[in-house]
Amino acid sequence: MPRAALCIAAAATAALATCWVWRHSVRDKFFQATNGAKSSANKSTCAVQGLAGLIGNTPLVRIASLSSATGCEIVAKAEFLNPGGSVKDRVALHIIQDAFAGGRLTEGGLITEGTAGSTGVSLAMIAHAYGCRCHIAMPDDAAQEKGLMLEALGATVQRMRPVSITNPDHFVNVARRNAQQPNSIFADQFENLANFRAHLQTGHEVWEQCSGRLDGFVCGAGTGGTIAGVSTYLKQQQPDVKVYLIDPPGSSLYNKVTRGVMYTKQEAEGKRLKNPFDTITEGIGINRQTANFSLARIDGAFQGTDREAVEMAAYLLRNDGLFVGSSAAMNCVGAVKLARKLGPGHTIATILCDGGQRYLLCTTTASGMLY
Repeated sequence: MPRAALCIAAAATAALATCWVWRHSVRDKFFQATNGAKSSANKSTCAVQGLAGLIGNTPLVRIASLSSATGCEIVAKAEFLNPGGSVKDRVALHIIQDAFAGGRLTEGGLITEGTAGSTGVSLAMIAHAYGCRCHIAMPDDAAQEKGLMLEALGATVQRMRPVSITNPDHFVNVARRNAQQPNSIFADQFENLANFRAHLQTGHEVWEQCSGRLDGFVCGAGTGGTIAGVSTYLKQQQPDVKVYLIDPPGSSLYNKVTRGVMYTKQEAEGKRLKNPFDTITEGIGINRQTANFSLARIDGAFQGTDREAVEMAAYLLRNDGLFVGSSAAMNCVGAVKLARKLGPGHTIATILCDGGQRYLLCTTTASGMLY
């Protein structure tokens, strides 16, 4: 492996370790096993049972700078404090547990997925806890740090050129074919409703941590699992909670929500590209409706730009010390837009999907300088 790649891998591993230590320093009171952990916590030591017990129950953080600027209380789930460093730990755990419960996967089996990175990191890590192997197919334009992290976690990684989902060589289709053997599953995070069910718990946590005082929720969508699960739970508790989508450049979801048509100008005749998502925001934005997204209960949508996301990431770092990834920054852009729409005095929640450690190359290249 080239020396530069080794340096990046070492930095990425160190960043994950730092995040893990930070997580333990702030989460003593959240030590509860969740999402069907194999056994209950030892009450005498407050210890959770294995890796599964560390996933979820993340803190809700008030973002002081954005709250002050908007006159609203803007809060966010610190999902980068999950052991795998992202919100995708929740999804990966539910998918694997569902497969074991249904007899489709046993110890020693293979888990495959087509992903731009974070879900793969979560699957690779959790697979070890269940005695399984992991194979990830991913686009070769995804953040380099993610691929190196996957390999460091023991997954086999297959990098593919970005092509249409209808192409047999799309990384998702390649991952699906790789699961056509005994004792193996294709995680299928876009269509697998275990994704949606995982985020019903996320919604429950948001509601409880806000003490039932919440006016709005906003986040982006890729698989659609987060916004679907959270919106469903919140609307069950309080139908008047406003749920908004924030959509990046090249995605059709904004038009789907606001006009009922899955279309974006990048798809116009003569303008369609092999990869229409010319954006730094990895993990959100899509040009098709997934099974998970179809369950979302959304009141409206905003569009965000790469410039807004990059400036928001820098703003949060300078003013709050929060080093977040591109999709988390876009979610905060959406939170500000919703705060301005609703006006001062409201409480708005969003998701900090992951930290900025996985985007060092693309973020610093896009922004020139974070500080």
